[in-house]
Amino acid sequence: MVNGESIESTTRREAGSFTVGTSEQFRWLLGIVKAVLVLNLIDAVFTLYWVRGGLATEANTLIDELVNENALGFIAIKLSLVAMGSWLLWQKRQHPAAVVGIFTVFLAYYGILLFHIQYASALLRHLLDVG
Repeated sequence: MVNGESIESTTRREAGSFTVGTSEQFRWLLGIVKAVLVLNLIDAVFTLYWVRGGLATEANTLIDELVNENALGFIAIKLSLVAMGSWLLWQKRQHPAAVVGIFTVFLAYYGILLFHIQYASALLRHLLDVG
């Protein structure tokens, strides 16, 4: 025992600092993945509002028709695809490329959220100027 700690636990702790993939090391990354899922939902709601209100068009041509014809289907597919991609990246979180992928997706959705907020702000300013 060293300072009340067994040599085995000391070795495991020291080895753990060099290994990648323990749940404690990736707790912060799980928060980023959860944020991606929330940002995706916010994007879906804003997209439905803008497109259904005739204020914008869906940029993704693969689901453009779905936005106009089936709101629940659009949300289900959008959330499912991002959730599956996030799950896949999470499963490979020990690889640096997966961590970079998670951050890239987060930054993309964060940028999209800022765009939605900017668009809403411009629309609100326009409405207040007209009114």
